[in-house]
Amino acid sequence: MQTALAGSFAEWRNLVNASFVPLEVHTDSAEGFRGRIRSRVLDELSIVEVTANGHRVLRTPSLIAASDRLYFKLNLQLAGHGLLVQDNREATLRPGDLAVYDTHRPYTLGFGEDFRTLVLMFPHDALDLPAEAVSQLTAVRLAGDTGLGRMVSPFMAQLAENLDALSGSSGRRLAHNAVDLVATMFESELDARREPAAGGHGELVTRIRRYIEANLGDPELSPADIAAAHYISTRHLHNIFAASGSTVASWIRTRRLERCRRDLRDPILADRPVGAIAARWGFVDAAHFSRIFRSAFGEPPSAYRRGDR
Repeated sequence: MQTALAGSFAEWRNLVNASFVPLEVHTDSAEGFRGRIRSRVLDELSIVEVTANGHRVLRTPSLIAASDRLYFKLNLQLAGHGLLVQDNREATLRPGDLAVYDTHRPYTLGFGEDFRTLVLMFPHDALDLPAEAVSQLTAVRLAGDTGLGRMVSPFMAQLAENLDALSGSSGRRLAHNAVDLVATMFESELDARREPAAGGHGELVTRIRRYIEANLGDPELSPADIAAAHYISTRHLHNIFAASGSTVASWIRTRRLERCRRDLRDPILADRPVGAIAARWGFVDAAHFSRIFRSAFGEPPSAYRRGDR
């Protein structure tokens, strides 16, 4: 775990940019500014506790244009109040509240007073939900005392209290469990917000995603099989994915790669060959798997497995 203190606003600006994606950082009162960041990075998942005087951060189009990795950030307000603005929505956050935002679109997050918050930052492809679907929830207050928020908020709060214990394989498992729990909350919120007229389509998309997830290990999984299992045409299936800016093949590949990535860092599977892990998730050609894994994550699977960042 890393802990960093800032004794001036200039130091704070540098610290924020080193801990997250590049941001503009502003305050109305730089004199005597103080802030602290405690962070733990597990694979590509970052868990960051922020305690500071009031200020605001902005993610601008120019900063976005210089970034190539796509992340979501989930905030849990622990103390003080915050205001998140993205996609023409505003969320006022009180202690216990959660809110998600996308680093690939402009946003503003401001705190008018001393505050404490926990940020879980994770890549888009860590979720088994399309980014287009999650975009319906950006800058929406997710109350910590209703629905699944009653489970997620306390779990996240415990992560903040136990950052120093989050390390190694157990820390990675907990971090991934947190992302899975967040995805479940998002899906529940999306189900609750769907218009009745659109319910049939939304339920179909959910069923299709769940079917793919349950059959990732089948190397013969194909659009024709998926369409037949849901009594729709292959063309209609392709149109469903095209509407969210994806394709059936790319969605299957992304989910398989994410499953392989998790398994490669799982100590329980440390004795299992890389090729066996690839085959477990539908990659029958080890050389092909190695190439696309390296393209997706910047290093071959064997090197990724040895790493512990």
